[in-house]
Amino acid sequence: MIDKRVASLTKAVASIRPGDVVMIGGFGSAGIPYGLIDALAQTGVGGLTVISNNAGAGEEGISALLRCGQVARVICSYPRTPGSIWFERRYEAGEVELEVVPQGTLAERIRAAGSGIGGFFTRTGYGTKLAEGKETRIIDGHGYVFEKPLHADIALIRAEAADRWGNLRYHATARNFNPVMATAARHTIVEARMVLDEPMEPEGVVTPGIFVDAVTQYEVRP
Repeated sequence: MIDKRVASLTKAVASIRPGDVVMIGGFGSAGIPYGLIDALAQTGVGGLTVISNNAGAGEEGISALLRCGQVARVICSYPRTPGSIWFERRYEAGEVELEVVPQGTLAERIRAAGSGIGGFFTRTGYGTKLAEGKETRIIDGHGYVFEKPLHADIALIRAEAADRWGNLRYHATARNFNPVMATAARHTIVEARMVLDEPMEPEGVVTPGIFVDAVTQYEVRP
């Protein structure tokens, strides 16, 4: 019988290894898997490449991983959000690499990985430093940049509810990057406010359980 429930956050992140590429869902403070991030910070696993919309703020979320020196590279759209002192410190010290990706391009590169697409052309970034070293092409008189898909070893995502089969639904804007990241990783780990014993209504499923490997409950941040 399929049952993807895991007893604790600690057990859920036990599969993460040094050097892994880790996607972390969320946008601003919505849909961020704070519990899983904190559990990962406690493991001390380092050399991570983090793919996310931003590089954290204050002491929470991805900032906790940066503070602990666990991040070697960040791929994101907004590395400097209000209070993002830890990314700034690590970057200025040469301790973390950065790849800036326009937000729409970031989402599409992740979606391409999950869809099995080998890449795509976009007008965003053409003629700027973001296009340096990439293939470019003129199509119908407009310049385009070729962008490759972004794959990950691990995805850490936040859901409103999950069932034991791994089917997920999200709350409002917390949906953001979480569903697409679930499709682009080799191993997807979910923290959900509610974990159901019974199967979720099919009409309410946003992310099918086929994309999910582990589910744990986490309702309130400490």
